[in-house]
Amino acid sequence: MKLMNEIEAEVEGKIVEILVENGQPVEYGQPLFAVEK
Repeated sequence: MKLMNEIEAEVEGKIVEILVENGQPVEYGQPLFAVEK
């Protein structure tokens, strides 16, 4: 079963890298994006 959840950023900035692939399972606390402030 696939779930898609909207997430809110904890900081302001620009996403400079996406660290996971589309459809890849992720764990709680796993970084998803690299953000430049």
